[in-house]
Amino acid sequence: MKARIEIEDQLYQIDFSKPISIAIPLGKDNNPNCYFTNPVEFKPNQADGFIGSIQEGGPVNHIEITFSPHGNGTHTECSGHIFNNSNVIDQALDEHHFICQLITVIPELRGDDSVITLEMLKEFKIQPETTALAIRTLPNSDEKLSKQYSGTNPTYLEAEAIDFIVSQGIDHLIVDLPSIDPEEDGGKLLAHKSFWRSESNTRRNTTITELAYIPDHIQDGVYLLDLQILRINLDVSPSNPILYSLTPIQSKG
Repeated sequence: MKARIEIEDQLYQIDFSKPISIAIPLGKDNNPNCYFTNPVEFKPNQADGFIGSIQEGGPVNHIEITFSPHGNGTHTECSGHIFNNSNVIDQALDEHHFICQLITVIPELRGDDSVITLEMLKEFKIQPETTALAIRTLPNSDEKLSKQYSGTNPTYLEAEAIDFIVSQGIDHLIVDLPSIDPEEDGGKLLAHKSFWRSESNTRRNTTITELAYIPDHIQDGVYLLDLQILRINLDVSPSNPILYSLTPIQSKG
C-alpha cells in the first residue's frame, strides 16, 4: 500500500508495505534489562486441570507474561512516570503519527560517565516540520537487543540537551538507552524534568521512548513515525515505534 502526504507544501510518497520497526522484540530469554528488574517470565496458564501449552498437552497456547515495561524492553512513557498528576500513556498519546528525524551521535566521555551534550545536538539541523526525534548512539550493535545494563552507568542526556530538544518543537523523544537520566542521580531526574517541565506546568501530551534499537542500515534523516502502544492506564506501555521512509515526489507551486 502506498500513500501520498503533504508536509509544509511538499508532497511525499510512503510505502506502508515497508515498515521499519525500531523496537526490541520481547522474548522468553535474552531480553535487555536495566535497574535490576526481574527477568521476563513466560508460563502457561493453569487452572482446574487445564494447561495453556500445546507442547505440554493442552488444547491451546494460553501464556501468561510477567515483565516490567520500564526495565525489560522498548517502552514509551508519559509525565505520570515522574509526576503525581494522574497522566497515563493512553491519554497522553492522543495522536500516533509524527514526522520524526533520526540522528546519530557519539556520546562524550566525562570521567566515568557517557553523556549526550547540548553542544553535539546543536551540530544537527532539526527540521522545522519534525515533532519527534530519534537518537541513535555509537557504538551501535545488536548487543543492545539483550544488553544487561543494571549497574553499568549507561549513557544519558544532560538536562541542557533536553532543553534544546524541547526548544526545537520536539514532543516525542526516542532513545536507544535505558533512560535519558543517569542510572543513579539521587532521584533528581533532571533530564526527565527538563522534558516534562513541572507538576504544575506539565507537557502532558508528550512522550519519551527508551530502549529502542536502531540498526546501522537505517539512515539518518526524516521519516514518518507510527508510535504504537497498548491502551493501558499506566504511566508507561511497551511500545513499537515504526518508521516509514518519505520519498519526495513533487513540490507544490
